[in-house]
Amino acid sequence: MCGAGALARPACAVNAHVETAASAVRQSEARRLLEKPLSTTTQPAVQPHLIRALGRRDLVLLFVVAVFNLNVVPSIAANGGVTIWLWIISLLLFFWPQGIAVIELAHRYPGEGGVYLWAKEVFGDFHGFLSGWCYWTNNMLYVPTVMLYFVGVSVYVLGPSHLRLADNKFFASTTSLVLLALLTVLNIVGLGVGKWINNLGAIGTFIAAAVLIGLGTVMWSRFGTTITVADFKIPPNPRFVLNSFGVICFGLVGLELASVMGDEIKDPARTLPGAVAWGGILSGALYVGATLTLLIAVGRNVNVLQGIVQAVSQMAGRVGVAWITVPFALMLSFSIAGIGSAWMGGSARIPFVAGLDSYMPSWLGKVHPRYATPYAALIVQAIVSAFLVVMNFLGAGVQETFQKLLSLAVVLQLVPFLYMFGALIRFAVRETTPHGQYSRATLFLAGISGLLTTILGIALVFFPAQQITSLWSYELWMFGGTLFFIGLAAFFFFVYGRHKAPQQVQVGTAALGCPASEARK
Repeated sequence: MCGAGALARPACAVNAHVETAASAVRQSEARRLLEKPLSTTTQPAVQPHLIRALGRRDLVLLFVVAVFNLNVVPSIAANGGVTIWLWIISLLLFFWPQGIAVIELAHRYPGEGGVYLWAKEVFGDFHGFLSGWCYWTNNMLYVPTVMLYFVGVSVYVLGPSHLRLADNKFFASTTSLVLLALLTVLNIVGLGVGKWINNLGAIGTFIAAAVLIGLGTVMWSRFGTTITVADFKIPPNPRFVLNSFGVICFGLVGLELASVMGDEIKDPARTLPGAVAWGGILSGALYVGATLTLLIAVGRNVNVLQGIVQAVSQMAGRVGVAWITVPFALMLSFSIAGIGSAWMGGSARIPFVAGLDSYMPSWLGKVHPRYATPYAALIVQAIVSAFLVVMNFLGAGVQETFQKLLSLAVVLQLVPFLYMFGALIRFAVRETTPHGQYSRATLFLAGISGLLTTILGIALVFFPAQQITSLWSYELWMFGGTLFFIGLAAFFFFVYGRHKAPQQVQVGTAALGCPASEARK
């Protein structure tokens, strides 16, 4: 197996002098030489270093808090019992292949960058950049929905008399921005501190899910349920259900998140496989259980933002434990904060590596001099998310805005998985003897299953959810937003990246005393 490192590519590729302009090591070295006087070039260069702070327990908790997101469950459960079959289908055809892809690709290409690094090594520079770009920019849309969901849940902590604050634009925007700033600061301080927000989020998720499912079980045993077999059949008008399939696939992503932080995992070769397995089993069980509980408690009449707490409040009142609503909302608030922290911290590593590769401004590749974290990328991400948080409160209703942001985030989030599953197929077809963890048959089946399911999930999310009031506005948002973000990626790569990178390599190699021809190898 080739060597690993946050700024290093596999040693075999370095020894072969392949694709130097795309190598983060040589690009960052060229930048350092440009920033230093010639008299100091003989001093040993200090490469950015990220601290290995994540153990197996941290990874399992990270997977749970990143994969199991209660905020997507109400919008899915609102489509009825048929979504239970969609969960099972997605777990088998998308989630299982995702686990195989993460383990296989992390084994072959360890190091910081995850989906960015994998697509780049297998398919080339532009595909790597596009994969990482979509993975990052989807969080520009998703994090605001998390902040909005946090507001809707946290008002329950203040008591019934304060529930209307969730509809107060000033309160909602201020609370969202304060939480966003807090999570950004904690992630800048470092994963050694920020990971505890993730861990608290996972603990809050476990407790919240246990209370929700436990109350649902008590309700079913005492009062029965109005849910019948007919509710699990495909409805006469299935167009709303079609959208939920893409959201379900979106809800099941997250196993790749730790590999994006590959250089911050303790002994990743041994730690990652077990953490993926346990994180996947726990997340899948929690999703199915939570969806069933909502269907038992309130049926399809679920608010997509406050549905979880509403369900718990109704069930708790009927079984005589109404006091549990406030602590439940507190635990769920911790869970939502952990979700935001996990996705902010993980996705910020993408522009960090892209900055090192000169396809985005090089200052995005800087690490904090004290905390050794990609602070520049985190700050930029927070600024863009803050803008979108404010935009959430303009124009359409809150639930419709939530659904539109979520749907476009689904499209961008699933693009990197096209590359992940495509890589498995490529390995299976081209390698007579596999060099990774799995056999050719396993790689091929997982790749085909995951690729087809991902394509289907992307296509179906263009069908509007039931919260959408204007079809044309929704389709314009979806198609226009997708083209905008992909076009922006092409701009950074072909215009900004191609203009900037050759100049850096040429000057840097001249300072090193290397021939220009060697620099282009």
